[in-house]
Amino acid sequence: MIVTTTPQVEGHKIAEYLGIVSGEAIMGANIFRDILAGIRDIVGGRSGAYEEVMQTAREEALREMQQKAAKAGANAVVGVSLSFSALGAGDSMLMVAASGTAVRLD
Repeated sequence: MIVTTTPQVEGHKIAEYLGIVSGEAIMGANIFRDILAGIRDIVGGRSGAYEEVMQTAREEALREMQQKAAKAGANAVVGVSLSFSALGAGDSMLMVAASGTAVRLD
């Protein structure tokens, strides 16, 4: 399935618009990651643990969105947008939402 942030796919004509599809993933960060991220904040550097959680959540949200598009009969999703939010007490959880328009390309 083609997934793109652009409103169309170069070289393809959109034959049918099938509606908006979305996928969400909410991931919790455990205490060990929090402690390691706190240390990194003090000494500087990147937090690989949090980057991994963010990547996993993004991939899961996109996968769910694609599954819903396929179920609707789409072979592409255009205009994809990703949003990231911190949730929960102390922003201990990360939510990633992916949305776009399911389409059938010629």
